[in-house]
Amino acid sequence: MQPDGSSGDKVRRIRRWDGTMTAPVVKGWCPGALRPMLSGDGWVVRVRPPLGQLTEVQAAGIAALSQDFGSGLIDLSSRANIQIRGVTEAGHTPLIQGLRALSLTDPDAGTEARRNIVMTPFWQPGDDSHRIGADLARLLAAADAPDLTAKFGFAVDAGPVPVLRGVPADITIEHGPQGLMVRPATGGGKPVTAATAAAEAIALARWFLASDGAAEGRGRMAWHLAAGAVLPEGYAQAAGGAATTALPGPHPQGWLVALAFGQCGADTLAALSRLGPLRTTPWRMLMVEGLTARPDIPGLIQHADDPLLRVTACTGAPGCPQALQPTRPLARALAPGIAPPLHLHVSGCAKGCAHPGVAPLTLVAQPDGWALVRHGTTADTGVTLPPGPITAAHLIEQSHAPHL
Repeated sequence: MQPDGSSGDKVRRIRRWDGTMTAPVVKGWCPGALRPMLSGDGWVVRVRPPLGQLTEVQAAGIAALSQDFGSGLIDLSSRANIQIRGVTEAGHTPLIQGLRALSLTDPDAGTEARRNIVMTPFWQPGDDSHRIGADLARLLAAADAPDLTAKFGFAVDAGPVPVLRGVPADITIEHGPQGLMVRPATGGGKPVTAATAAAEAIALARWFLASDGAAEGRGRMAWHLAAGAVLPEGYAQAAGGAATTALPGPHPQGWLVALAFGQCGADTLAALSRLGPLRTTPWRMLMVEGLTARPDIPGLIQHADDPLLRVTACTGAPGCPQALQPTRPLARALAPGIAPPLHLHVSGCAKGCAHPGVAPLTLVAQPDGWALVRHGTTADTGVTLPPGPITAAHLIEQSHAPHL
């Protein structure tokens, strides 16, 4: 029996570029603090900051715990969570004790898994997003909360302009043309008020379970709707919108800084904690609340035209045991040649964890090289690149080749 209670890892078979089949292991669950996940560099312990916010003490505490019980490397995930890397089995218990003292753990692993909420970082105390996020967290921690699948997640984006449409959430609460709505992934929306939004989101989650949504597509809403599930009464087709990503720099709530590939050292997080409370984002950026001037901290991405903002890369080998090649050195080397509006995703295997969606250019690691996908995902058909050094100019040339 696996730690998630299943009989084994779920496996998705992907067709390789040479026509054979490969089967990267899909865990079917995400790590937490109470339930870490083993990677190539040790245990990954994921901390889910309440409402996406860390006090100065909490941020400094995570930095210290990372140095004491991990490798000193900290990730910011695409679901706006903090990941402490390189934790040993012996170090996990004292690490959890430290997180508990910082009020950064849940009562149990089940509650932790359900509290899978991405918050817009642009909320203000007492506004709709703040109120709905708090209500939703309370309902998900209740004894009668729905027993959702481990990857099922919510997004709270109730500001004047939605900013989380690019975040893969199963249920989103956002403002649209018809006002505040609860919107299932790829489906229609239902008008709500700030007072009823969280309860309606929980009701929709219960419908998902009652209609056997957990049995399809690794328990995700998009798969359930694509399989023909009919939404409950009151849900009408809602107008969609383009995904947006905030840029580094000043914002009304504070100053946004980006982390190269969403990773920093514990010393960087400690330095940021001395500037004010932090908010996590799904764009691998951190916001320093109330900061009005650019922080003078080495290693941060501070400018909107930084080439590293145009590349995405997973941990890669050797940090991830499923990765077939190192990823970030290649992505860093290629970044200066990737001009807007292009974006390059470099993935160590066919799972595409760092960027599940479509990218203009995607490099997928193979046992003996790389394959290139144009305007697709890591699961789409691409072409094997010839052996030898890869250049950005060659990628762009290959992306226009007829065989793609």
